[in-house]
Amino acid sequence: MIIATTLPLVLEHGEMVTTRQIADAAGIAEGTIFRVFADKDELISSVIDAALDSEPFERALGEIDPTLPLEATAMHAVQLAQRRVVDVWRLASSIGTRFHDRAKRPILDSPALVRLFEPHRDMLTVTPAVAARTLRAFTFAMSHPMMVEKPAAARDIVDRFLYGVVHDGA
Repeated sequence: MIIATTLPLVLEHGEMVTTRQIADAAGIAEGTIFRVFADKDELISSVIDAALDSEPFERALGEIDPTLPLEATAMHAVQLAQRRVVDVWRLASSIGTRFHDRAKRPILDSPALVRLFEPHRDMLTVTPAVAARTLRAFTFAMSHPMMVEKPAAARDIVDRFLYGVVHDGA
């Protein structure tokens, strides 16, 4: 509960958020924070760990109906991935550089996204794992605030992913 309450405060105030602000938002005594965390840095590190945990993203992907057509499946997956890209970027932008090593993590393959591509295997020119990795790369490249002025619409990302950049018959 303390971590969940702290995340929006870190996004708003960065590492300058005070334990008083956190306690007030959580409705707890400030001392309670220090019964759970050694100091504010440990709390911020825990917030970073929670925000970067891929399990909620995997769960949300797992809720997508695997019987949907490929285009609809990709659209739902892109919308979830775009939200994650922006959320992680906002967090990384909010914390001080001394926490950046904590926030650096490799982007691992998504088992849930691979599973979503499995029913469409016969339509793919690559394995479901490669399709999943490619969709995530397209989404990242077309959504990350440091790469584009404005994130692409999910429809545009899905179209580039499924149909490429060449006109029919070209």
